[in-house]
Amino acid sequence: MGEAPVREDSTVTRSAEYVGSFPVDDNCLDDQIKQLHTQLKSLKAYKTRRPVSLKFSIKGVKMYNEDETILLMAHALRRISLSTARPVDSQFAFVAHNPGCPDTQLYCHVFKARHARAAQFLNLLLCRCFQLSYLEKHPEEAQIDSAGSLPHRKPSLLNHGFPLSVSALVSFRRAPFGGLLPGTKKTPKSSDDQQSSQDEVFPISSPSLMRKKVIRTKVLRSGAYRSFTFTPRKQRTIQDQLSVTQEKDLDKLPARRSRAPSLSETEEALAQAVWCWAGIATESSYSLLADDVLGSYLLCQHPKNPKCGSLIIRFSSGPITHLIENTRKGKFVLEKCKTEFNSMAELIEHYTETEDELPCLLSYARVNHCYEWEENVSKQQPVKLQPKRSRN
Repeated sequence: MGEAPVREDSTVTRSAEYVGSFPVDDNCLDDQIKQLHTQLKSLKAYKTRRPVSLKFSIKGVKMYNEDETILLMAHALRRISLSTARPVDSQFAFVAHNPGCPDTQLYCHVFKARHARAAQFLNLLLCRCFQLSYLEKHPEEAQIDSAGSLPHRKPSLLNHGFPLSVSALVSFRRAPFGGLLPGTKKTPKSSDDQQSSQDEVFPISSPSLMRKKVIRTKVLRSGAYRSFTFTPRKQRTIQDQLSVTQEKDLDKLPARRSRAPSLSETEEALAQAVWCWAGIATESSYSLLADDVLGSYLLCQHPKNPKCGSLIIRFSSGPITHLIENTRKGKFVLEKCKTEFNSMAELIEHYTETEDELPCLLSYARVNHCYEWEENVSKQQPVKLQPKRSRN
């Protein structure tokens, strides 16, 4: 049984506005989701909001004031039951147990993001934390790499191993996306333009060469290379940590994963990781999907046709596998459905807003499968001693 690699104690920080919280009824999961959506709709025009900074990690979520000097709220990840979003109203929310309250009492904490994509990004971050936490606690359910290759670096919050000086090139604020997430407008491009655009986001050359290339072409000013997440001092510190990490010998780690699973800085990579449950074996993901919210889904290879993809959706009757067909025009279409799409992102975005031939909408919500119902599960009940019987 494989051991999970040691993780770096890292976080991803994003800004939002805290709306407030409301109690969640102790109902079944599907009824809770309905209650959440009803309450979120009623709070979409709520004006009283507080600017805050949210810090995400596989240990939990912390909320600070806008200057990150005062801790306002902290929730261990094991005490957060689910995460959801309503991009149409730029809302992000998670349900958690408040410390000091009865174990059966849950609260939904609501946040207002700057725009729809930011709300979805916050939700994707927390959903990915759920998946990474499960993978860390259940290393035996990790995706096995058929090629047996080792990850070349430890899991970190930095995507693709780029140094922080070029993280702005692949950040969601500046990257030329291919329309992977909702809200992205696509423009027709030639094949040469598409190839050059992909090379800019995922360069095959070294980061230093990419940096020089962009400076020569004056695509971005020099200040644009600074990461919006870290200060220059933090950049140097984490760059040094990355350099040391990449030089270490990782031969002692078991070859069980095709890549080191991590939180990702880009919308694109993060969305793909959440949709595909990256790092977790497909069989395990399928089992977890059966206990997830109505409309949750898994994007993976089709079990009977490895050359095609499939979208496994959790309906009220259980998970159902839908073949993703490729048309002659190179578009995607769900099995037994008529609508064609240019990308998988467009397909998923469409079915989160319109049911069409599906029994229900795809859901933004995800369950934390490592949620603990009790405050301290290791706390043992006192043993009742039987009174000694007197001997005659």
